[in-house]
Amino acid sequence: MRIAVAGGKGGTGKTLLATCMAEWLAGTNPVLVDVDVEEPNAALFIAHSMEKVKPVYRKTPWIDLERCDFCGKCADICEFNALVIVEGEVLLFPELCHSCQACHHLCPQKAISLRDYWVGQTEAARIEKGGRLVTGRLKVGEARSLPVIAAAKEQGRGGEWEIIDCPPGTSCPVMEALQGCDGCLLVTEATPFGVHDLSLALEGVRMLHLPVGLVVNRWQGDDSGLDNLASKWQIPILARIPYDADLASHYARGLNPLSAFPWLEQMIKDIFEHIRGWG
Repeated sequence: MRIAVAGGKGGTGKTLLATCMAEWLAGTNPVLVDVDVEEPNAALFIAHSMEKVKPVYRKTPWIDLERCDFCGKCADICEFNALVIVEGEVLLFPELCHSCQACHHLCPQKAISLRDYWVGQTEAARIEKGGRLVTGRLKVGEARSLPVIAAAKEQGRGGEWEIIDCPPGTSCPVMEALQGCDGCLLVTEATPFGVHDLSLALEGVRMLHLPVGLVVNRWQGDDSGLDNLASKWQIPILARIPYDADLASHYARGLNPLSAFPWLEQMIKDIFEHIRGWG
């Protein structure tokens, strides 16, 4: 079963929940997949040993200047200005290319071929207590994260439980991370920003028709409108993780807090009792 852990804004506690879930599932050989590829950090909080690093590529054009007649068709086709024709020369900007391959297929002179362009890597590791950790890591300065997200998810297949630690926000990277999942846990916080961004995340998740549960992190006794939002969308609040300075201190030292806080372990157990019904 593949469960996404997402949230509308950054810093809500997605990685906290995802790593605790993987820790709790250790006996079932789970797979934890960190697809927050711009700044992956799940590996900081779960003991592991690295096994394999695999590069990720996407296709970008390469111009055969002996065949090119500088007609400008490729530049006209490209909506992202990744190709520019100047007198006797073609300027290529692979960072802007979206790998749609239109220039390759529509070049009248068949002067454009496709070559691999490195955009990042996946890192496969063995979790010491049981299971696997797959991390997607985007190349610094690269803007196209979707190929790395897709590659990490593909490498993370095969577990009875697959936990997807999603990137923040509600844009294309999040939607790519949610594709193919069996359900989604949305982690939020009881603040105006949390409620606002959660409402956007709910719209995206519902577009994919996924079952959803909410987890409120750093809870201080007031849902600040989250209960109304949950009622409106008819989505259950599965857990409220209280604001706890000891928990924050434990986590800040890179320690998985599950074994140190029995009440947190019970919350994770209760969450799984609910999401098993999604299967």
